[in-house]
Amino acid sequence: MRSGRVLVTGGAGFVGHHLIRRMLKHPDIQVISLDRLDFSGNLNRLAELGLEFGAEEMRRLRIIFHDLRAEINSQLAKQIGEVDYIVHMAAGSHVNRSITNPLQFVQDNVVGTCNLLEFVRCHQPNLKKFINFGTDEIFGSAPNRVEFSEWDRYNSRSPYSATKAGAEELCVAYENTFKIPIYCTHTMNVFGERQLPEKFIGLIMRRLLDDEEVVIHCDERNEKKSGLRHWIHAADVADATMFIMNLTHGGFALAKDAYGGTCPKFNIVGKKEYSNLEVAQKVANIMGKKLKTKFVGYDKQRPGHDFRYALDGQYMKSLGWEPKQEFDFRLRQVVEWTLKNSRWLNL
Repeated sequence: MRSGRVLVTGGAGFVGHHLIRRMLKHPDIQVISLDRLDFSGNLNRLAELGLEFGAEEMRRLRIIFHDLRAEINSQLAKQIGEVDYIVHMAAGSHVNRSITNPLQFVQDNVVGTCNLLEFVRCHQPNLKKFINFGTDEIFGSAPNRVEFSEWDRYNSRSPYSATKAGAEELCVAYENTFKIPIYCTHTMNVFGERQLPEKFIGLIMRRLLDDEEVVIHCDERNEKKSGLRHWIHAADVADATMFIMNLTHGGFALAKDAYGGTCPKFNIVGKKEYSNLEVAQKVANIMGKKLKTKFVGYDKQRPGHDFRYALDGQYMKSLGWEPKQEFDFRLRQVVEWTLKNSRWLNL
């Protein structure tokens, strides 16, 4: 993608601002960030990009406030203007809150996605690509040695994952019905700079700094078996998103389901799987702190959470993309940056 106008929903969010950062490095890309600036959206993320980029680059970023639970009416559509690409990253994404208030997540993820798709159908006849940002959690817990491919069945275990599955199915339906060029992605356990400290790595850092125990959720029958994840840095997710935007539709072999589904889907996956206990120990080692752990069984403390998530990244690899950096390098980078910018641990 050498040029164009890109609408990023959730642009002030954690992953969204990393994508915008990536795009601002290209002088011919103009970015529109659409965000409602709630719990997850934080304009300070975008403001800090201004310290990295000059005034000329930042002029290519426009920020529009809008809550996607409301339709994008004709007046707002004119304000946005015609765009070449849409990357839909806005979502409610907290499992615990989805269990407390499921309807809020239906509004955020299903209704919000439908309103955006209607905006495309009614106001963006020349759109080149719509990328829906999805999650591994729609597939549910992965058995040992199983990695889910792009078209595997859904098995949602929380209202959050169910609403993300619903949003994805709406995208598939709009691709089938209205021939909108929609591409769906799944990723898992994204980490990086300026992430909310309620997430696992920030939470570990806060507990270590306060000399407190780190809670490790585990198999109740064996506390040494903690949850398993493939971790990926947000910059790598941004890089993968740009890679997908550059793909020419029809110029690559689509990953299809067994029954002929054609909406392109892509798993964006970290290189290697680590247990939560391993990650906590790695963070402690980087910080030079002693790790104190408290093991808690999943079933007792975390309804709606899964012991293991796993995606198969071979399709993206066959197309020519995989993360450029190893996990250990990225983790050290994030921990050291966050210690120097500790305000992001105190939100």
